[in-house]
Amino acid sequence: MDTQIPRRRSLSLFLPFAFCFLPFAFSSFALAAPHVYVTNEKSDDVTVIDAATDQVIATVKVGKRPRGVVVSPGGKRVYVANGNSNDISVLDTATNKVVKKIAAGIDPEGIDISPDGKLLYIVNENEGLMRVLDLSKKNRLVAKITAGVEPETVMLSPDATRAYIPNETSHDVTVVDTKTNKVVTSIKVGENPRGVAFSPDGTRAYVSNERSHTISVIDTSTNAIAATIQMGERPVGIAVLPDGKKIYVAHGRTQEVQVIDPATNTVTTKIPVEGGRAWWVALTPDSKKLYVTVGRADKVAVIDTTTDTLLTTIAVGTTPWG
Repeated sequence: MDTQIPRRRSLSLFLPFAFCFLPFAFSSFALAAPHVYVTNEKSDDVTVIDAATDQVIATVKVGKRPRGVVVSPGGKRVYVANGNSNDISVLDTATNKVVKKIAAGIDPEGIDISPDGKLLYIVNENEGLMRVLDLSKKNRLVAKITAGVEPETVMLSPDATRAYIPNETSHDVTVVDTKTNKVVTSIKVGENPRGVAFSPDGTRAYVSNERSHTISVIDTSTNAIAATIQMGERPVGIAVLPDGKKIYVAHGRTQEVQVIDPATNTVTTKIPVEGGRAWWVALTPDSKKLYVTVGRADKVAVIDTTTDTLLTTIAVGTTPWG
């Protein structure tokens, strides 16, 4: 999920795992409608939703077991990581058609993109690696960096100088310097870390720990754990409002989205999301709506972030991941 510079700097406009919102064609015209791109693991496709109407406008066949997804800063391309076909599908946002496939190593899962749109960051779960491809140079492999065991995804920091990689089985977060493509440190967190999101100023990284049912709050200046927040069962997707006043966390087992006040690191609200496996989340560009994949119901839930209530659900493909 990416807009041009805004996603990277406000952090909550889009997340690279779940949905991709973009003002169509990135026109300066105020009526340009954002679209939501949802990867569906078992139907091998991407559902495209018009966020203005919450109606499905297209279904695009991609590779096998699509998961991670990100939009180019210019908004012309959507990149989808296909775990079982070991490639990246490239969608043209004007036509919603696949225009290219890029080899991506074994089992690509989470992806992110640099603010200038030149570098694509891909984590390969089974290989325990992160690959960096230069899209401006015919997808040349720039670096292959060893992460922890079973990396889940990758998220660039607000200034894009660091890549944070949560590793499910080694229970840590690998931090990579994006200038040198070297590992800076590894941070022990809870069990099965999944999602990563940042405070708007980039001073805090929030990591969801699925099996220990917690959020680790990392001080990014020291890469030390500043706090641990107790959550419900199986927290995964995280989104932070652009003003930094609320953090939304989807829960796979307790079927809800919990809202955290980052000033106190406490849960203030619980929003029921029925259907099973509430997984990844993302905010619209105006942050008024939060979209949540509900994997076992084959739906996406839409939440009003002003009232923190469920607005509607949208039928998508089979087992939506992100």
